[in-house]
Amino acid sequence: MFTFNGCTTALITPMNTKQQVDYEGLCHLIDFQIQEGVNGLLAVGTTGESPTLNWEEHSKVIEKTCEYAGNRCFTIAGTGSNSTQEAIEGTQHAKNAGINAVLLVDPYYNGPSSIEIRKEYIEPIAKQFPDVQIIPYIIPGRTGTQLLPQDLAILHQQYPNVRSVKEATGDLNNMILTRQLCGEDFEILSGDDDKTYTMMTNPDIGAKGVISVVSNIAPRAVADMIHYILDGNTEAAAVIHQALQPLFNIVTVKTQEQTPYGPVVCKARNPLPFKTLMNILGMPSGPCRQPLGKMTRAGIETVLANARKVYEVNPQVLEPIADYFGVNLKDRLYNEKYLMGLTYA
Repeated sequence: MFTFNGCTTALITPMNTKQQVDYEGLCHLIDFQIQEGVNGLLAVGTTGESPTLNWEEHSKVIEKTCEYAGNRCFTIAGTGSNSTQEAIEGTQHAKNAGINAVLLVDPYYNGPSSIEIRKEYIEPIAKQFPDVQIIPYIIPGRTGTQLLPQDLAILHQQYPNVRSVKEATGDLNNMILTRQLCGEDFEILSGDDDKTYTMMTNPDIGAKGVISVVSNIAPRAVADMIHYILDGNTEAAAVIHQALQPLFNIVTVKTQEQTPYGPVVCKARNPLPFKTLMNILGMPSGPCRQPLGKMTRAGIETVLANARKVYEVNPQVLEPIADYFGVNLKDRLYNEKYLMGLTYA
């Protein structure tokens, strides 16, 4: 039985210019993350564009992540689906590849109830794979449904391999209830970077780590923040949390755009803003697959403003990128040529 606490990166899946998976780039990203101190890697989550990878690619990214990471860190595979049979097949493959745990997002769109999620989705997988750690992923803002704390507690009581959750409800009361019902031996992992500090320092929640988007850009800083909190040094963690705030601001970027029929709100959601920033910084990333596309000019200016703030005020956060990938951060962040092709006209 594996357990985990610390910083896990929800790993970006890089694409080449033909929108094929860039496995060499993936290797570099994995090495960078491990070198910078993350405890774990999540392959093929939302950040890794799981909705647009076919199952062959999905499986190969998981295999390559296990191969490249080796025994250097904890490995998690996103094998969730809105089809239980697909999730079982994905979990079987991940187990065969040598993965430590699987992440099962609540079934999206078809909208099962919490009881159905427990009895018809998590339970069959937990029962069939008793030696694989099962991490339910609760994010109702994306899935339109939610595994409730009561059903999560039943799962934890009945299945020893259900001992953690990726919590992305944004609801602190839901997290507090999860802690009350599931007990102190249950691991709550943050699924929202901006809420990690609060979730970990609130004694009624007691989160043990994060599955992080921001870690794709700043793995050392995120990992240090987590370990400071786990060691009880919340003051040092608060300093890092403040330094990372501009990056938290761009997980989702909202702008107002003009159309011939009036203004509209445009919301660029993860992974688009971070893949865009990684492209600007010279990291392996590539484009998002359709239907995700590009950012608007206003959106990319928001990304740049926040990234520049980190570079100017807390340059140590981004310095590892320069060191590992051999790029000039000032040039990348202030030279217009690196924006070519990244925005809509």
